[in-house]
Amino acid sequence: MSSTVEQAVSELSVPVPWGEIRGKVWGPDHGYPVLCLHGWLDNCGTFKTLIPLLPKECRYVAVDLAGHGLSSHLPLGVLYGVTTHMVHVRRIVEGLQWKKFSIMGHSMGGNVAGMFSALYPEMVDAVILLDSFGFISTDSKNLSKVMRQGMDEMLHHEKKTEEKKRVYTYEKAVERLSAANPTLSEQSVRILLERGLVQVEGGFVFSRDLRLNFKNIPCISPEQSLEMQSKIQASVLVVLGDKGFAATFPESNQQLPSSKLLKAYRDRNHTVVTVSGDHHVHLNDPEAVAPLVSDFLRNKVLSQQLLA
Repeated sequence: MSSTVEQAVSELSVPVPWGEIRGKVWGPDHGYPVLCLHGWLDNCGTFKTLIPLLPKECRYVAVDLAGHGLSSHLPLGVLYGVTTHMVHVRRIVEGLQWKKFSIMGHSMGGNVAGMFSALYPEMVDAVILLDSFGFISTDSKNLSKVMRQGMDEMLHHEKKTEEKKRVYTYEKAVERLSAANPTLSEQSVRILLERGLVQVEGGFVFSRDLRLNFKNIPCISPEQSLEMQSKIQASVLVVLGDKGFAATFPESNQQLPSSKLLKAYRDRNHTVVTVSGDHHVHLNDPEAVAPLVSDFLRNKVLSQQLLA
């Protein structure tokens, strides 16, 4: 019978220069550390249904990345992006005093995980990418347009004298998040709203920073993505939903950067698996993902700890 994490969950706060990074912790104090990174506009609640199904020997720290969930928003004048979040991961693990750990990331969180693992290969021994390719790139034709749009959006936002957030009833907030994320089940929507809403006079406002919607992607080419991927020394597990990125970026199209990344993972003896589900399959249907993640952690991390 597979072991699972105890249900006790604690709240986490890591001080940073602009405030705090908040999150949740599952597992024993001395369990093997696994950092869990959510996707764009989500929060650490995205792992709420999956982590209780994973090995109890690990200590899972799921964070709200800056501007998401209950974490502090970045100061004015600072753009959000994968590179920025990667720096924050370095601050988080330093605050936790982790020297060696594993990373599990969904979507954007997977891109942060992949890039961080390439920059700090000595710190990461296993990478789990949930409906993510581990890197995001852009072609040179669109780069200048995207960069300009992001900067213009930030400058326009800063000229506003007052930021007003729309106030919703709880059920209207549910409707809005469901409409924006049609792949989420109603239960998953309500889980994300546990940290995604703040109660105010007259109802609720979304807690995330509005600036997260501004255009800002890494200035990295598909070729540079492959080069960075080659720097990862950790074992990698990629779990794709057949109705998620596997459908949006089919591997059969060998010209896509994603196809080249997946081929490179396989060529380096990493594991790429497709399961039945959509972009949030790990949250909507954790039973489809948990056995793959659990076996990977036991074989690539926990068994090695026993041998050490």
